[in-house]
Amino acid sequence: MTINIQYVQMPTSDSMSDIVIAKLQKLEKKYDWLIKADVFFKLENDPSGMGKICEIQLSAPGPRLFAKSNQDNFEKAAATVVKELENQLAKRKDMLKKH
Repeated sequence: MTINIQYVQMPTSDSMSDIVIAKLQKLEKKYDWLIKADVFFKLENDPSGMGKICEIQLSAPGPRLFAKSNQDNFEKAAATVVKELENQLAKRKDMLKKH
């Protein structure tokens, strides 16, 4: 699986890249039919303390999978997005088994 990480309106972070790559590699071991992952980290001004956004788009057989999370830090946002994608992948795997 190819992993592309982009940082929008913020400096790059090697530690965040490493965390997301590790989480996505775990998904890849479980679902070997994943093709590509596009990861976007965005920083927005939010008076409530949120504004750390992580978006991941996965390319796999069938429609693309997408998840987005807005949290108070990027680690939480990434963990939430990966968990949501794992749920979507489990549903997709069940659909593929039926055919």
